[in-house]
Amino acid sequence: MSDARTPRAPRIPTIDLGPWLSGDPESRADTARTVDEALQTAGFLLVTGHGVDPTLRTRIREAARAFFTLPTGTKQPYAAQVGGRGWLGPGAEANGYSEGTETPPDLKESLTFATHEPFEDPETNAEWYAPNVWPAETPELQKLCEEYLTRMGELENHLLALLGEALGLDPDFFTKHMDHPTYGFNINWYPGTEVIGNPQPGQFRIGPHTDFGTVTILDRQAGKGGLQVYTDEGGWEDAPFEPDAFTINIGDLMARWTGDRWRSGRHRVLPPPADAPAEELMSLVYFGECTPGTVVESVPAPVGRVAYEPVDSHVYLREKLDSITVG
Repeated sequence: MSDARTPRAPRIPTIDLGPWLSGDPESRADTARTVDEALQTAGFLLVTGHGVDPTLRTRIREAARAFFTLPTGTKQPYAAQVGGRGWLGPGAEANGYSEGTETPPDLKESLTFATHEPFEDPETNAEWYAPNVWPAETPELQKLCEEYLTRMGELENHLLALLGEALGLDPDFFTKHMDHPTYGFNINWYPGTEVIGNPQPGQFRIGPHTDFGTVTILDRQAGKGGLQVYTDEGGWEDAPFEPDAFTINIGDLMARWTGDRWRSGRHRVLPPPADAPAEELMSLVYFGECTPGTVVESVPAPVGRVAYEPVDSHVYLREKLDSITVG
């Protein structure tokens, strides 16, 4: 019988990737066990020891803020739709739609980028590739983001190898589907009420939803109107925060792949709080996906718990992206 005074392990633990990356078998096995347990409850982790320079993240925020604070008329030529490349202005997106919740549009602006290398197949290329659009007003942003995206691609592959081991599968079970993956990258700006006005009832900076792909790598800032995650035990609760850590969550495709062994992490971002209406936050969000045409089929029991019908990864992704587009 366990001692009631023994502290319970956090639902969203912090994982140091250093021991995993060192290659020590015992350390890797311990890390994999911790990851498996955490992803079964909330679908979220914090990771440190990732090797991504924190000053790079700071410089991206500075360059992006210089764009976001420009007049609307200056930003308008970069306007894009969800899933495109460019500027998503106020009212463009409502993430709650993806789970069937009719919410007002999300209280944010975004710079959104995606897959930077064209595909050989013309149909795949037409749907999933277009040149990224870099604002001329902030010329330093492109180089900073391209460096960051290189780091994200490396980290994504480390995480996918870790996830394969956490399931007791071959190390390349997920990474073999990454020979030419798509990805999404959003810089989300959450200004205060002096920019967006007072929130409507039921309006969020980002409405309740799950992500759509494999793993999401989030660099966030702490705030009262910040990230909340949902767990069966605790309901909605503030996400833990560590300045140097990335927040990692599982997306819908990965949840299907694992037969719902791992949760697709449900989350939302609160509106500016009444006691800090001028609060301003910015998040860097990398949405990991996989190579177009990948068939996502649930791993069988006892690892998997639900046998979903196999899906084409990018048919699924397109339907989800369309679902959150306003208008």
